[in-house]
Amino acid sequence: MSEQMKVLVVGGGGREHALAWKLKQSPRVAQVFVAPGNGGTARDTNLVNVPMTDVKALREWAQAQGIALT
Repeated sequence: MSEQMKVLVVGGGGREHALAWKLKQSPRVAQVFVAPGNGGTARDTNLVNVPMTDVKALREWAQAQGIALT
């Protein structure tokens, strides 16, 4: 099996929560981050909210974290 990847979902709505929730179920995904996230993603212990809305800062953060898929 290939190496697990980190994934970033951008948005703060219910659709993004559903996408992040489903992505985390994949054996190919190590961690799912949601920016900026919402109350539902904050309560989900399998997801990590990233409270950023500045696109440039978010890009730099994603590169530094080694995000494989956005």
